[in-house]
Amino acid sequence: MKLAYFVHDLNDPAVARRVRMLRAGGAEPVVLGFYRGDAPPDMIAGAEAIDLGRTYDGRLGHRARATLGAALGAALGAGRLREILAGAEVVLARSLEMLLVAVAARRLCATSAGVVYECLDIHRMMLGQNLASRTMRGLERALMRRCSLLVVSSPAFTREYFEALQGLGPDAPPPVLLLENKVLELDEPSLSRARERERSAARPWRIAWLGAIRCRRSLDILTDLARRRPDLVDVRIHGRPAYSEFADFAAQTTQTPNLMFGGAYVADDLPRLYGDADFCWAIDYMEEGQNSAWLLPNRVYESSRFGATPIALKGVETGRFLEARGFGVRLADGLDIEAFLDQLTPEAYAALRTRLQAAPSHDFYADRSDCLALVETLSAARRLPTDGGK
Repeated sequence: MKLAYFVHDLNDPAVARRVRMLRAGGAEPVVLGFYRGDAPPDMIAGAEAIDLGRTYDGRLGHRARATLGAALGAALGAGRLREILAGAEVVLARSLEMLLVAVAARRLCATSAGVVYECLDIHRMMLGQNLASRTMRGLERALMRRCSLLVVSSPAFTREYFEALQGLGPDAPPPVLLLENKVLELDEPSLSRARERERSAARPWRIAWLGAIRCRRSLDILTDLARRRPDLVDVRIHGRPAYSEFADFAAQTTQTPNLMFGGAYVADDLPRLYGDADFCWAIDYMEEGQNSAWLLPNRVYESSRFGATPIALKGVETGRFLEARGFGVRLADGLDIEAFLDQLTPEAYAALRTRLQAAPSHDFYADRSDCLALVETLSAARRLPTDGGK
């Protein structure tokens, strides 16, 4: 099945992971999208990548102009797009901005491909009651009427946003596919075997914070604790910081004893990075009460797979995920981390690890059978009605 995948950032590692899933499931994707960083890739996980221009993290105005420009460019370059999209049976769009571009491209190329909307975050702009927020929700509803499937990474996105605010339901398609942010394992031994350090079950407890680093309050909590209590914690941060969210990320991380920022990593590093840690920081305050309360982040699956006990908040979707499976640490507030670790005994730590190891491992990773099921679902979506959205 040929598939056109419209993405917000060609350089996002999560995009590469999804492309790997699609290819492992039998799809033949071509990837079209913007990029953030120095240069766009020519290929992503074996799929051709088409650059639509550069955007910047946090600059919503620029991204809006770029999105409209790409939609207009689809009209001006319809001949090239027709060649790229020729034979595509499904158009998959990652995020609302790319859904607009994808629907415009599909219409201009007069293709009958089914449209699938992949929504992995609910931006705070979508949740207000001002004119801009209402307009964006109206645009999303209009575009969703042209979709044959909605893909979400957390059930709370469906429950708290699409059903509660956008009117999604049995009489208001599209149908929903829950596709969690699990670790992708395609027979690579480096990903299927966690390499754990020799744990002494003693202080300082090592906390790993990996992935999209974008929560200022989390950084403040961890740097303050590491500065005051080097006897209690050793913090390791790896990933891609959203520098626009911090006053001075570099200064805060380099000037804090017992806290280290190790930069970006690749999937093969996950067993080592989590295997070297006692706990994973899976708390996020960036959009408190909204997206942060609803998401199920990559790190909760990665840390659980590779042996670091997740720390989450009670009353949010990540906390409910851990509670339902009977493992992990759930705090009322991130500031409670100091008291929790102060009282943690070797015996209690061993019990936490035992509960984590007893959890069903397939809750945390996706294999080839999951890839095949995804592509089969996408293939079925091409045959669903799209409200005449040509």
